[in-house]
Amino acid sequence: MTVINIGSINIDHLYQVEHFVRPGETMASNSYQQVLGGKGANQSVALAKAGGMVLHVGAVNRADGHIVAQLQGYGVDTTQINMVDQATGHAIIQLTNEAENAIILYAGANHQLTQAHIDEVLGQAQTGDWVLLQNETNLVGESICAAKRLGLNVAFNPAPMDAELTRSVLSNVDLLIVNEVEAMDLAGVDSIEAATVELPKQFPELAVLMTLGKAGVRYFSSEADESVPAFTVEARDTTAAGDTFIGFCLAELSQGATMKHAMIRACAASAICVTKMGAAPSIPTAQEVTEFLDQQAHL
Repeated sequence: MTVINIGSINIDHLYQVEHFVRPGETMASNSYQQVLGGKGANQSVALAKAGGMVLHVGAVNRADGHIVAQLQGYGVDTTQINMVDQATGHAIIQLTNEAENAIILYAGANHQLTQAHIDEVLGQAQTGDWVLLQNETNLVGESICAAKRLGLNVAFNPAPMDAELTRSVLSNVDLLIVNEVEAMDLAGVDSIEAATVELPKQFPELAVLMTLGKAGVRYFSSEADESVPAFTVEARDTTAAGDTFIGFCLAELSQGATMKHAMIRACAASAICVTKMGAAPSIPTAQEVTEFLDQQAHL
C-alpha cells in the first residue's frame, strides 16, 4: 500500500549554540548546517528509508529543484511536488549542547497547495492506501475530509498544534499522532490516563498514538491500550525524532505489520535518529533499525 503524504518541505538552517538567544542579545553560533527538513519531508524520508511506498504532495520554489532531487535520492515519489514562485518554506533552528531546540518556521510554498491538485491525487489512490497530514501546509481540514469521503485511511499529526482545527476533523481521522500534552489539551483533561479515557469516548472510531518522549509511546482506542518503552541512548539532536517515529510506524502498518511491531521498530528508529545531527540526514535505514534491535536483544 502507498502512503500519500500531503506535507511540508523546508530548508532547515541549523545553528549549534550555547543557549537560546535572549531578547537584545547577539550571539555567535558554534556551527551551522543547511539541511532538508519540514515535518512532511522528514516523514516522507522516514517512510522511504523504512521500506514504505510514499508519494509526497507538496510545493517548493522553482529555484530549489535540488530539494526535490534530494527527496528522490531517498526513495520518495516526488511526481506530485509542484514548483511555484513563492519562497520554499524554511526553519531557523537553535540547538543547544543539551539537545534542546528552538525553531522559527516560515510556511512559504507549503501554503501554496491547491484543492484541485489534492483532489486529483487522492482520486488516483487505491483502497487501503494511507493519507498522512501534518499541520504545516494549507488545506489540512479540506484534505482530511476529501480523503475520508474516498474511504482512505487517514493519519494526522497536528503539529504545530491547532486545537480548534484538530477537533473539527477528528471524526474523519483514523489514526491521530500526538504527544501527551496535545492529547490532554484535545481531551480537555489534565492527566494522561484521563486522556486515554476521554478521547475514545468523544471519538469512538479514533485510534491514538501518543508519544511520551523518554517514556516511549502508547497506543489506545475504544478497543485497545498498549505501550512500548523508549530505548536508552545519548541524545545529540531531537529535531526529527517524532517524524522518524511516524514514518517508520506508518511504513510498517502499510505493509501489514501489527501495531505493536510497528511501534517497536518506530521507537528504535527514533532512538537512532536522536544520536545524529540534523533532520532528514539523521533518519536511519531499515537495516540500521534491524541491527539496532538485534543489538538490544543481546544486551
